[in-house]
Amino acid sequence: MATKVYIVYYSMYGHVEKLAEEIRKGAASVEGVEAKLWQVPETLPEEALSKMSAPPKSESPIITPNDLTEADGFVFGFPTRFGMMAAQFKAFLDATGGLWRTQSLAGKPAGIFYSTGSQGGGQETTALTAITQLVHHGMIFVPIGYTFGAGMFEMEEVKGGSPYGAGTFAGDGSRQPTDLELAQAFHQGKYIATITKKLKGSTA
Repeated sequence: MATKVYIVYYSMYGHVEKLAEEIRKGAASVEGVEAKLWQVPETLPEEALSKMSAPPKSESPIITPNDLTEADGFVFGFPTRFGMMAAQFKAFLDATGGLWRTQSLAGKPAGIFYSTGSQGGGQETTALTAITQLVHHGMIFVPIGYTFGAGMFEMEEVKGGSPYGAGTFAGDGSRQPTDLELAQAFHQGKYIATITKKLKGSTA
């Protein structure tokens, strides 16, 4: 039976979504792993999104809390809001109380990725503050550390991401994830999928 890795994300302007797509590709590159993209529900009305010039949502399916139980591992992604995850993703996690009560996600590995507006906008604090959500569910946080190698030490170009996970900078919205940031995202997907597969194999 295939190892299932769910990449669950919220993206308002597409930056997180682009990272999510690369993470899915990385996870799917591991033999025996089935990787799937999911979006969390939007909480803002269409009128508000229109005023914010948010583009239409992608065709990735909308996830429900119970869908999480089908996966063996996760990579959660979101933009930052004042150094923490966006409210849309927090609202989704707030709806997982039933899974928390039964500890249905306990022991499952999970990684985190993110997008911030600037270099001081929360590349580490966004992930750090999100770990509390995993802890209460008994999940295993899987950081990428410095496994991305030389890319972690790049100093000639602006690069998002950290040992916590892949990341990008959105700036005023016009900046898109760079090739290096996308490569780090691919690496994260492959890395977490490999660990998820090992953990599943050891409990089979």
